[in-house]
Amino acid sequence: MVKAGLITGASSGIGKELARIHASRGNNVVLVARRVEALNQLATELKEKYSVEAHVFAADLGNIDEVERLISSIKSTGIFINYLFNNAGFGGWGKFADRSAADDHQMIAVNVQALTALTHGFLPEMIEKNEGKILHTASTAGFIPGPLQATYFATKAFVVSLTKATNYELRNTAVSVTALCPGPVKTEFEFAAGMGNAKMFEKGADAYTTALKGYKAMMKGKTIIISDLGFHILINYLSPFIPKIFILKVVEKMQTK
Repeated sequence: MVKAGLITGASSGIGKELARIHASRGNNVVLVARRVEALNQLATELKEKYSVEAHVFAADLGNIDEVERLISSIKSTGIFINYLFNNAGFGGWGKFADRSAADDHQMIAVNVQALTALTHGFLPEMIEKNEGKILHTASTAGFIPGPLQATYFATKAFVVSLTKATNYELRNTAVSVTALCPGPVKTEFEFAAGMGNAKMFEKGADAYTTALKGYKAMMKGKTIIISDLGFHILINYLSPFIPKIFILKVVEKMQTK
């Protein structure tokens, strides 16, 4: 039986680095994103460098029919997905009332619906075989409300909550679910979200370091990993004592272009 780790959003950023890290440890990978050329380039790199199998599946995770076809296609190959990296996601800048409802629906489809569908698709077999790990790429945005990115922050709150509940449910198994919650990271995210000039990305972390912290936490079966020390202190120790209106003002200022 062939085993492999499935990485969504593998064409760039944290997803690409997760694929490299996983392959460097001798694991086969299934690479998923919309940009098939970028996936093929990464697959060639991983095969040549680490002598692993690298399978490419192009899919638009904003389309639930494509997500379901992706799950069926992978299962038809007989590959056991023993690692699932739900990394794909995107944000969108602007006041909620000014944003396109269609754009926000698409964001929810990728950040929430696809992640949920893929977890439903592959978690049962992990439980059956009592083997497997899942890493959701969430965000520190999952712990606070986000003026100027209200929907994005809400989607990440969903991921954080889902992770906490499912990892608890799996506590008596060898399967675990972890949420990687980075602060700002220097990837394509800020540009795709229309935030290329936002102050919060000026000193963002690099994608590899962030991915590695998430990967190590997943391997240890941790529930939550906040990869940025400053945000770790803020969320876990300081936020209960800070007035909520102040947090809202700070988040808004950080995201102002």
